[in-house]
Amino acid sequence: MKNALFLLILTLIVSCQSNKFESDVELPRLLSDGVVLQRDQAVKVWGRGVPGKNVRVGVAGTVASSQVDADSTWKVTIPATPAGGPFLLTVNQETVKDVYFGDVWVAGGQSNMEWPMKSGVLGAEVEIDSADFPQIRFFKVDKSYSVLPKQDVSGGKWTLADSTHLGGFSAIAWYFAKQNHLEKNVPIGIIESNWGGTPAEGWTPASLLAGMENMSFTEEAKDIIEKPEKWERENLANKKRSEMRDLLVNRPDSATASEVSSVSYNDSQWRKIQLPQNNPLAHIAWLRKNFTLNQKTGLSLFLPDVNDMAYFYINGVQIHHKDWGQSMPELSIPEEVLFQGKNTLTVRLVKTWNNQPVLGSAGKMYLAQNGNKINLEGTWSYSNDLIEPQLPKVENLNWKPGMMYNAMIHPLTHFGIRGVIWYQGESNAGRHGEYKGLFTTLIQSWRQAWSFGDFPFLFVQLANFMERQELQPTSDWAALREAQREALVLPKTGMAVAIDIGEAEDIHPRNKQDVADRLWRIAKKISFGDSVISQGPLLESVEKLGAELRLVYTSVGGGLSLSSGDEVLGYALQNQNGAWKSFPGKITGVNEIRIAMESGFDPVELRYAWADNPAVNLYNSENLPAVPLRFQIR
Repeated sequence: MKNALFLLILTLIVSCQSNKFESDVELPRLLSDGVVLQRDQAVKVWGRGVPGKNVRVGVAGTVASSQVDADSTWKVTIPATPAGGPFLLTVNQETVKDVYFGDVWVAGGQSNMEWPMKSGVLGAEVEIDSADFPQIRFFKVDKSYSVLPKQDVSGGKWTLADSTHLGGFSAIAWYFAKQNHLEKNVPIGIIESNWGGTPAEGWTPASLLAGMENMSFTEEAKDIIEKPEKWERENLANKKRSEMRDLLVNRPDSATASEVSSVSYNDSQWRKIQLPQNNPLAHIAWLRKNFTLNQKTGLSLFLPDVNDMAYFYINGVQIHHKDWGQSMPELSIPEEVLFQGKNTLTVRLVKTWNNQPVLGSAGKMYLAQNGNKINLEGTWSYSNDLIEPQLPKVENLNWKPGMMYNAMIHPLTHFGIRGVIWYQGESNAGRHGEYKGLFTTLIQSWRQAWSFGDFPFLFVQLANFMERQELQPTSDWAALREAQREALVLPKTGMAVAIDIGEAEDIHPRNKQDVADRLWRIAKKISFGDSVISQGPLLESVEKLGAELRLVYTSVGGGLSLSSGDEVLGYALQNQNGAWKSFPGKITGVNEIRIAMESGFDPVELRYAWADNPAVNLYNSENLPAVPLRFQIR
């Protein structure tokens, strides 16, 4: 009995002594409940602790340990683990629950990658209502920027793909993740690190950009590297102004809104505006328009073009709130808020991105009632600053070299991933000449930071957008697309062509599923080694045959095809005098097209789909569009 008691006391003493060697630990936000870790590769677990103390990590039957370094950081590597879960991840006294191993992708870029399912995406309503995929998880990195590299993101958490949360997920990333999950039967983690309107240099380390001579961002990158304290002060002041702006643009004071939007409100001090042709709107704009009704039933508001966040009122009663990125529905107006006779429509409108809100477009501003229309175009009363104060000026400092990389990418680089999906370029189109070097530097810098080789980097080529023109040899968007294509010189890169699914009047096409499908095809080939046709027809050679050109394509599958008509659209030729002319093509073989030229026209360059918004109809047997490009003719 005495021996047993002695052994028990000894065990407790040893246990207590052992605990002294274990550090209290702090884990990064990514390593939290619901996390998906990359399967089939060694995974790093990291954090902060007490220097010199031990750290023990256990997950899926594996235990590994390390010691906290003098700078209070530690890192433990656990061996490759197959797909599965749920597991507990234990790190000394900390426990992370509901852990899975699967495929992890970073979804980066600007607004077309960020664009959420709830914002008018085609097919989203059914997708959201039926969502029940507990093994697909999204981590939305909070928007932030920094002069110096951060060790952790400023916020975010793992969220399950269900009908409650799916509406807020990136639409492209969701459709991509769903296919990865269903076809490979593994859990999926998507790390959304994206920000609308942002240029590529903001996502690239400033130290590298400073070494790229004669670029638009070179001198600013050098200044950020040489004077970090100055930029830290500017960032801090700018963030304070941003916080104040966000407080101001939040939901308006209800009493003020009720008063300003009432029929009896005196707006004689407001200025007049002719909508939709004029747009002096700024800050928090309030607009009023009176209209007359003979009856109160069956009234609806049709005002689809509203940019961006808006509150709508009829006779002092709020009838709708439109958030950023959301589509504006046709609104049925409850008859109890209406009057026979004079009524007032009031709109509170804000656009924080560029401080230039927009209300309405020609032919799309009216009230409908029993087959009749009440036109809302014409004179409105408006105020930019009488009701609420002007917004503080907030600079887009997150656009500056390296700022978003430091805060939203660098903190992720210990975390194992399968690859990156990327949609960006719109904000660099005006500087397309430097984009190839910038974009390839971005890709290589990310791979170097993650330090496990050339992981797949899959990106979307810019979609068609703006007014259609038959000939547009100086198109910035076409030149940017070519710069994106040229980035394919890097290994394990892939480009999803979207030249056929854009919208002339909307930079954010709502067809996100086809974009994701094309990205997934590329992922299957590059990342998983599947035997699939992953891109549309790609021009391989051009041969002069008298007054004809013979074009030979690769990646045609079962053969070239047209989506409409019997001639290939989209070709432009330049002759030796520099003149451009459009010529149709004819499919003359499985992989061959011929272009008949007029007598005396001697071409030196061919371009396909070279315009902001070109008309295209050339596909392969997999219904993938031909790749836009330019080709020198010898």
